[in-house]
Amino acid sequence: MPGSVYSPLAERVRALRGPVHPLNVGDTWREPFEGGRMEDLLGADHPGLHRYCETAGIPPLVDALVERVRDRQGLPCERDEILVSAGATSGLSCTVSALVDPGEEVLILAPFWPLIRGIVQAQRGCAVEVPFYDRIGSAADAVAAIEARLTERSVALYVSTPSNPTGRVLPEPWLEALAELARRHDLWLLSDEVYEDYVYGVPHVSLRRLAPERTVAFYSFSKAYGTAGNRVGYLVGPAPLIGEAHKVSVHSAYHAPTASQHAALHALEGGAAWVEESRRLYQGAGEDAAKRLGLPAPEGSCFLFVDVRPALDERGLLGFLADCLEDGVVLSPGGSSGSDYEGWVRLCYTAVPPEQAATAVQHLAHRLGRR
Repeated sequence: MPGSVYSPLAERVRALRGPVHPLNVGDTWREPFEGGRMEDLLGADHPGLHRYCETAGIPPLVDALVERVRDRQGLPCERDEILVSAGATSGLSCTVSALVDPGEEVLILAPFWPLIRGIVQAQRGCAVEVPFYDRIGSAADAVAAIEARLTERSVALYVSTPSNPTGRVLPEPWLEALAELARRHDLWLLSDEVYEDYVYGVPHVSLRRLAPERTVAFYSFSKAYGTAGNRVGYLVGPAPLIGEAHKVSVHSAYHAPTASQHAALHALEGGAAWVEESRRLYQGAGEDAAKRLGLPAPEGSCFLFVDVRPALDERGLLGFLADCLEDGVVLSPGGSSGSDYEGWVRLCYTAVPPEQAATAVQHLAHRLGRR
């Protein structure tokens, strides 16, 4: 697996002089809401703030998440169906470890979040890429594309909606078709929903609502509340599988950081207005960036996925990325999101303030000849 998935020119990025526009990593320029930042936590208010805690999550946070899931999904949820993890990344890794034996396959809808392929490889599984988001136009097409890659070794299907990196939100009829396909072929569904709070004018539907018996859904305080450095996420799924993922979590991260879990609880209790404001700002930045690049406005998440093949010369994508560095614009190579996407780039339009993102997108549009 590659050591760098977000910038193959990392050394050159560090050597840049002048303005730098780092659009290559999914993050936010916004600070967390006041009251939910790490500096707002006091040991006097939270006994044991710097000690080990319950490995599945501090009880008040788990209880709050149970209520959140019940409210949002309209389904029963109990404490043993929740695991607080050291970021959604760790939660996905622990789940894949619990599910996948060496040589077994995880089908991954592409283009995909760059780390999922390596997570499957790290568990000695086979990551089977299914070109999908940029070329599927119906539920029937979706099912056919996946069934074309199925084998007797397939054990799970990874789905990202809202999608990182394409910004697409899969409609409910498509998700119903995927749920039925999973039942027919006895597949687990790994539902990456970390951008559930950031959809723009379309509904987000959780796969867990449609196939609760075989879905593990993943969520992230990093994305929802702008706290990527805190490393807290959570997963929801059938209790037996959550129990196995919990074992793996204990033997890898042990538990999510105690202080960060208290910050996450504060976010659940007081961060709703911050999320609403962020959604408005993100939507505006995404629409502006898409319009400048001649692309459809994103339906969700914080990304645009751009086909730059017409602008490539004999140097290929690395040459194009190097040219963009001359403008201070750092982009993620599309190949990190799928083997069929070597001539694409991913950009995160929320990684920097909107005016800076607009400058970076203007540079990119110029490189693409979209004046």
